[in-house]
Amino acid sequence: MNINETSIPPDAVLSQMIWGGLMQQCICVATKLGIPDLLAEKPQTAGELAAQTDAHESSLYRVLRLLASAGVFTENSGRKFELTPISELLRKDVPNSMRDFAIMLGEDWMWHAWLELMHSVKTGEVAHEKVQGMSSFEFFEKNEKAGRIFNRAMTNLSKMVVPAIVEAYDFSGAEKIVDIAGGHGFLLSGILQANQAARGVLFDLPYVIENAGELLEKEGTATRVELVSGDFFENVAAGGDVYLMKHIIHDWNDAKSVTTLESIHRAMKESGKLLIVEMVVPRGNEPHPSKMLDIEMLVMEGGKERTEKEYRDLLAAADFRLTRIVPTRSPYSIVEAVKS
Repeated sequence: MNINETSIPPDAVLSQMIWGGLMQQCICVATKLGIPDLLAEKPQTAGELAAQTDAHESSLYRVLRLLASAGVFTENSGRKFELTPISELLRKDVPNSMRDFAIMLGEDWMWHAWLELMHSVKTGEVAHEKVQGMSSFEFFEKNEKAGRIFNRAMTNLSKMVVPAIVEAYDFSGAEKIVDIAGGHGFLLSGILQANQAARGVLFDLPYVIENAGELLEKEGTATRVELVSGDFFENVAAGGDVYLMKHIIHDWNDAKSVTTLESIHRAMKESGKLLIVEMVVPRGNEPHPSKMLDIEMLVMEGGKERTEKEYRDLLAAADFRLTRIVPTRSPYSIVEAVKS
C-alpha cells in the first residue's frame, strides 16, 4: 500500500524514515557481533551477550532494546532477548540469510559514499568515485576485506533469487548456457542442477574465475561447466544458445551497457536468447525495492535500475528485440530478448 493511503500520521511516517539510517547501523552492529547466532542457542541477557562479544553491557542493552522495539528481537520479562522471524534472517547458516547483506550496508565505505549523494544529484557523477578515487570494482579488488564483504552480500542475494529464477523460466531446451559475469557460478549451478542435459560456460574476470572451482565442486556441476575469463566489454564466450546476465546490466550506464550487449550479440547463435535478470521499475508511485536499489546504483556504480521501456530501448540500441518479461516470486524479473 502507498504510504499516502495509510492511516499512520504523516509525522510518524516521516520520523521513521529520518531515523531509518540509525536503525540500520544498530542492525549492522548486532549482526557483526553475532548476536542472532548467539540467541539461536538460547535467550540471553545483555550481560551474557556482552561477555561473549567483548561489548559494553549497558550500551549493548540499549541497542538491543531499540531493535526489540522494531521487532528485530524480543525482550522477555526476565530481560532476556530472544530471536524473532526477522532476526532469524540475520543468522549465518539459515535459508535466505540476509546477514552479509546487512553487514555490507553498514560498512564505512558504503556510508561515506552515501554522504556524497548530493554530489551525485547535482552532477550525475558517482559518489563512491569521488570518495575513493576509483570505481567500486577497482576498490573491491584492491581492498580484500571490503571485497569479501561485498561478495558474501551478493551471495546472500543470489541464494534468495536463484530458486525463483529456476522456477520461473523454462531452460529445458538449452544446450549451452553462458553466464556472463557469473561470479563463482551459483546461479549457473542452480540452472544446471535442474536441467541435466545442459552444459554451462562461466565467464568472468580472471581473478574471479580462478576462485570459482570450489563452489562448482560443492554444487556438483564442475564437470559440466567450462571456465572462461575475459572482459565482457570486448568479447564473451561464443556459441551459446542462452546468454545470462544477473545483476550486471544495472551496474552500468546506457553507453557501457550497449557495448556489453553488442559483445553478446556478436557471440550468440542466431537462434539464441539473452536473459537479463534484474529488478524492473514499475510505473507510478508503487513502492518497490528497485527504486531504492536505483539510488544505490547512482551512488556506488553510476548505473541504474530500468523500466520496461528503458530495457526495450537499451536492447534495441544493441540490435536486440525484447520478447517478454517473466516475473518471479522474488523482486527480480527475467527480461528475455532475441536478435532483431
